[in-house]
Amino acid sequence: MDKLQMEKNNRPVAIWLLIGVGMIVVQILLGGITRLTESGLSITEWKPVTGTLPPLNEAAWMAEFEKYKLTDQFKYVHRHFSLSDFKFIFFWEWFHRVWARLMGLVFIFGFVYFLVRKKFSRDMIQPMIILFILGGIQGGIGWFMVKSGLVPEKYFVGHVELTVHFIAALGLLCYTLWFALGLLVKTEQQVVNKGLKQFLALIGFVLVMQLIYGGFMAGLRAAISAPTWPDINGSLVPSGMGEQSPFVANLLSNPITVHFIHRSLAYLLFFLILACWYQSRRIPGSRFFTWLRTAFLGLVLLQVVLGILTVFNATHADRLVILGVSHQFTAMALVMVWLGLLFVFRKNPVR
Repeated sequence: MDKLQMEKNNRPVAIWLLIGVGMIVVQILLGGITRLTESGLSITEWKPVTGTLPPLNEAAWMAEFEKYKLTDQFKYVHRHFSLSDFKFIFFWEWFHRVWARLMGLVFIFGFVYFLVRKKFSRDMIQPMIILFILGGIQGGIGWFMVKSGLVPEKYFVGHVELTVHFIAALGLLCYTLWFALGLLVKTEQQVVNKGLKQFLALIGFVLVMQLIYGGFMAGLRAAISAPTWPDINGSLVPSGMGEQSPFVANLLSNPITVHFIHRSLAYLLFFLILACWYQSRRIPGSRFFTWLRTAFLGLVLLQVVLGILTVFNATHADRLVILGVSHQFTAMALVMVWLGLLFVFRKNPVR
């Protein structure tokens, strides 16, 4: 197969993968809405096939509501809920699950279609198999996360389980996007700079840590613990960060400590990305490269502003949902632009 024919075959496969990227982004946002509306435990069973349809009559709705009433979340948090309130939270969890099934169908049908049309090259098969495995693992992690909240004395899903689910979803997003970039980005669009490639790897590490603590923030509802800025409840270093024992437990489950770390990592990430932009602004490159480095700086600025607004509005439930989901979307956009830059930069020239 010549180069021109290969590019012709690669393009529709890449578009299909990018559709998958978009669907994963929507799925993660639906997960964020589900968490912020406290909807994640509304469906107490996992029915991969029959669970696709919501309850279709009043008796079926009452049966689902009765199952939810057995959870400690209902007994101690949502005891005031009417059937109408339950239908609202049920919708978001149901939509989140149905969208996951729809993603699976899009990937399966796309895979079969391109396989029959012989659009796949041999070196695409293994990444495709890995993609399906990652998707299946993510579904399993999601149900394990829900089960973590369906036990006595638990009112919400565990924040660690929530974060694992979130990071695994981002991993799937990055893998799919990297695969698509490999089919779309041409060699002449890449930039040779070993130093900045390594610097981007450092930024990636800080970014992952920030995302992990963002998951902890959501799971522990830690924004409520300090709805102030630039101080944290009147201090730069708040009190109460070492209350749990052993001390390492504070790094994982103390809301005020998690809040402090998340903010600190945000400042560090901002200055690292600013330095990256400053160093890369004089490097000649393609329009794609120029767009990526500009978007990288713009997105981190937007993310800082959204983070501050989210903190200020942490005690207002309706505003928190809108700002929290916007904050999460910008974080995903930042990850995707970072991945694009990492792909565009090369350590060594192509021989």
